[in-house]
Amino acid sequence: MDICSKLQSIEPQEGFYLLHTDNALIKLCFVTDEIVRIRASFEKDLTEESYILLTTAWEDRLDPLFAGERTRLTPVKAGLKETEDAVFFSTAEVTLRVDRDPLNFTLCDADGNILYRALSGCPFVKDSNGRVIAYSEMKEDDCFYGFGEKAGLLNKNKKFLRERATDAMGYDPEYTDTLYKHVPFYLRLDRDTHKAVGVFYHNFYESVFNMGCEKSNYWHRYSYFQADGGDIDCFLIGGDTIPRIVDNYTMLTGRPCLLPKRALGYQASSMYYPELEKDCDDAIYDFVDTIRENDFPLDGFHLSSGYTSYNNKRCVFTWNTTRFKDPQKYLRTMKEQHAQNVPNVKPGILLCHPYFADFERAGVFVQDSHDQDTYGVGRWWGGDGAFWDFTSPQARALWKKYLTDAIVDVGTDSVWNDNCEYDSLMDKDCRCNFDGKGGTIGQLKPLMSTLMCKIGAEAVQEHDANARPYMVCRSGSAGIQHYAQTWCGDNATSWRTLQFNIPMILSMGLSGQPNDGADIGGFAGPAPEEELFIRWVQHGIFQPRFSIHSASSDNTVTEPWMYSKSTDLIREAIKLRYRFTPYLYSAEYEASCSGTPIMRPLVYEFQEDPNVYEESFTFLFGRDILVANVLEPGAVARKVYLPAGTRWFDWNDSMRCYEGGQTIEVPVTLASIPMFLREGAVVAMADNELHTMEGDQVKKLHLVVAPKDGVMSTLYDDDGISNDYKQGVYCKTTITMAAGERVTLHFAQKGSYPDPVETIRMEMIAKEKSPYWVMIVDKKLPHYLNRAKFKTAPEGWYYSQSRRVVEIKYANPGPDYTLVVSFEQFDLIGM
Repeated sequence: MDICSKLQSIEPQEGFYLLHTDNALIKLCFVTDEIVRIRASFEKDLTEESYILLTTAWEDRLDPLFAGERTRLTPVKAGLKETEDAVFFSTAEVTLRVDRDPLNFTLCDADGNILYRALSGCPFVKDSNGRVIAYSEMKEDDCFYGFGEKAGLLNKNKKFLRERATDAMGYDPEYTDTLYKHVPFYLRLDRDTHKAVGVFYHNFYESVFNMGCEKSNYWHRYSYFQADGGDIDCFLIGGDTIPRIVDNYTMLTGRPCLLPKRALGYQASSMYYPELEKDCDDAIYDFVDTIRENDFPLDGFHLSSGYTSYNNKRCVFTWNTTRFKDPQKYLRTMKEQHAQNVPNVKPGILLCHPYFADFERAGVFVQDSHDQDTYGVGRWWGGDGAFWDFTSPQARALWKKYLTDAIVDVGTDSVWNDNCEYDSLMDKDCRCNFDGKGGTIGQLKPLMSTLMCKIGAEAVQEHDANARPYMVCRSGSAGIQHYAQTWCGDNATSWRTLQFNIPMILSMGLSGQPNDGADIGGFAGPAPEEELFIRWVQHGIFQPRFSIHSASSDNTVTEPWMYSKSTDLIREAIKLRYRFTPYLYSAEYEASCSGTPIMRPLVYEFQEDPNVYEESFTFLFGRDILVANVLEPGAVARKVYLPAGTRWFDWNDSMRCYEGGQTIEVPVTLASIPMFLREGAVVAMADNELHTMEGDQVKKLHLVVAPKDGVMSTLYDDDGISNDYKQGVYCKTTITMAAGERVTLHFAQKGSYPDPVETIRMEMIAKEKSPYWVMIVDKKLPHYLNRAKFKTAPEGWYYSQSRRVVEIKYANPGPDYTLVVSFEQFDLIGM
């Protein structure tokens, strides 16, 4: 057993320091003023070879694979001060103290607040089983968030968590561990200082996090990370606030992809249709016709793997032409219907696959651990299978070719990467190419799905350079956000799943993946009961990924019209999501820039309010809308805590105003979707009806405004399909608000994408009094005291006494303009 307990010497290098300890060699690098890398190698091999890091400050042997994606920074030169007991490294934002004997590491912010402290005398350990362990101090009531996709409540204090991606169909959403993702990153929030720090372990062996489950009288209260092998490659991510840390983390592991608009629309799916004996294409055409006839929006169809049925076995890259008579015609027709298909592909290859011999000759498989000349074998759908090795250049090239020939060239820019956890390959010593170096599946397993998505996205863009890829993935490692939208796997139909999928999605958002969701209605088990289905859709409209998908055990198919008495409620909820399209797509853009979650836990925005630290089920949709969905059967009321530091307005109760920092109770019916608008909000909605996010434009814009001084909002749009936005073909409107006796909204546009908005309708909350006048571009708008006359007028304003809201409408004046609403006192009697 090797324990790092003493610092022996420090050796400055170009861009980093080598710390020689009694048992490990440690590389210390200040990537930025806020990101510190501490890499401890017991093997004393510091070769750089990452499939995940997209920002580095060093040369990496895999740099050519990420040409055009990876950014190389010049590392920060930290100030150095040595004393007899310790060495201090300082940047503009953080100070790292390294104690000599006993060895320890302490990270403080610029104000001296301790963000992270390892366990003195044993910060890094390699045990007698070859496992590496990083111990760190904790406080009894610290909050721990993130860890990727995890069951249970949002705060993981006192939890023991495993990082090992598994195919966990029908999992318990509160207790099952592990699930489908492998993201060894978390945020620690100190209740005393209200400061946060991010901790990312760049190690993809199977691992565990013990967040205070054990205790020893001989040590300070501690948590630990333990991996089955590799280095302790720890990135300490400063910034103090959760938004800044997530921003830094996604800079490091890859900015989230900007998805095409259709990815945010209703993605229909069911295992039922592609499993029919024949004419599955006609059945899906009929489904789309039914969607349109019943006035539901739609943007895509996730095509389950039944289309690849070959002798009743799923064989990727094949088409069953009894089920899909003309695949090219089918995909083209669906695309014309704004229901582009997302075909399911899987990396496991059955031994009976018709192309198996070709694949084997090409050497594309993960290899057996003992026999140098054969592939490793694991369980697969329908029998034993071999598994594609995405760490092999030859295998990546061949996957791309087959994917292009069988899927992309046939007619879609979308790929559903499924069953890519590799967990049925039990021998963790099976050999991988590791880009020529050689490695094991135990070392590289969770990276396979992320590389699979990378290759899929490349296949789409190499086929059509201007096509914006839509990758969907069930598994994924840290960095999956850069390539794909994900979902919470094969969830079970239950009220508990509806509830606990919420903190699961929120945890993924805090782990750098804003584009996540859960199958609405549940995937596994019987059909959802009527009330559960209504509530699930009412919640699901706020998920970044919105898909009703099922493989029901009772021979039913979960569809929007499955309960005729409730179809109107389902339709209204889905249409509400489509009305939120401008707000949602703007949030998607923000996520692609800084990793900002679309579904945000309250703690993300209100870190200074300890009352939100444990909140798992109420969340923010974007920055400005608090959502408190009904999550229990038979509810007649919903209690909601409104975070302190701002005022809130009840969306469903004439914008009734509440002070933050209190718990309220609101009545609910089956139609209720409790939402509260944040003071300072500018929420953009579509006033014209959209049947598809991809094909329909927002011609009539509806803005809901809750005035607050000094708030800036961004409204973003582009064509939602192509990569033209990378060349400046977008429309980015910055809205700057000043409030007081006059509320001023200044609109400033950038980009060359033509703004499709023709008219604007604004609702501005004004609880105290009516305006005196409203002016736009130096022109006062006419004031109407009669709603009927206002309704027929092309422009003007009206004050609703019942809602205490100013209603304003006008033609879009162009790219840059100012709107002023004066609340100055009107002296009617000349006094």
